[in-house]
Amino acid sequence: MKKNDAEIAFQKEREERISKYSADRGWVANTEEWLKKAFLHKYMYNFEWLGRPIIQTPIDMVAMQELIWEIKPDLIIETGIAHGGSLIMSASMLALLDMCEAIESGESLNPGDYRRKVLGVDIDIRKHNQDAIKSHPMSSRIEMIQGSSTAPEVVEQVQQVVRDYDRVLICLDSNHTHEHVLDELHTYAPMTSVGSYCVVFDTIIEDMPADTFSDRPWGPGDNPKTAVWEYLKTHPEFEIDKRIHHKLLMTVAPDGYLKKIR
Repeated sequence: MKKNDAEIAFQKEREERISKYSADRGWVANTEEWLKKAFLHKYMYNFEWLGRPIIQTPIDMVAMQELIWEIKPDLIIETGIAHGGSLIMSASMLALLDMCEAIESGESLNPGDYRRKVLGVDIDIRKHNQDAIKSHPMSSRIEMIQGSSTAPEVVEQVQQVVRDYDRVLICLDSNHTHEHVLDELHTYAPMTSVGSYCVVFDTIIEDMPADTFSDRPWGPGDNPKTAVWEYLKTHPEFEIDKRIHHKLLMTVAPDGYLKKIR
């Protein structure tokens, strides 16, 4: 939809305002402290999307909504399923895209014509979560594969799905060790469409105190952000969209919103 002059002026004003946020060191420090407390108290576990738990901050949920609306992907691939809330959110956004496009074109909305879908991959899709996802009204738009996201047989299944789609958005949110995320980047980032994003979640681990994840095999020096930095050394077709981080401030994915520019 074409923006009018008032909307263009509002967008310019907003961008100028956002560009100044990172210079406010006191505010930035406060957001960093807030995130430390959020992880300490498992704040991210408190929310749902259309009735399914989604382990995410509301801020990053809004950011993903904006990206999906901007990119209008045909396929969203997510590694890491957990309770399925993120799959449901992505599926509902794709349903809204289809509905809006049908309204704008004046065509009828026939469920059988839907092509957009979400593909979720997880090494362990627990039965109660799988049953809940399959019984959800958004389930017709969701496909799930159980297995390691980097296992050759799983990757082959994913690639078979990707062949049928033009605009692909990737979300990596499974095992957060450097080695695994780097493997995922080498595997899934090339599937990202030009102009779309490969979003790597929980890069914030690099910036958290060392004892924050004492029960996990990741931490500062070994996490998604270190994997992103390593990957970008040899993949100039991607760039970190700093604009998103500057706007959100309290994202769990600093340096994790990777845009494919060519």
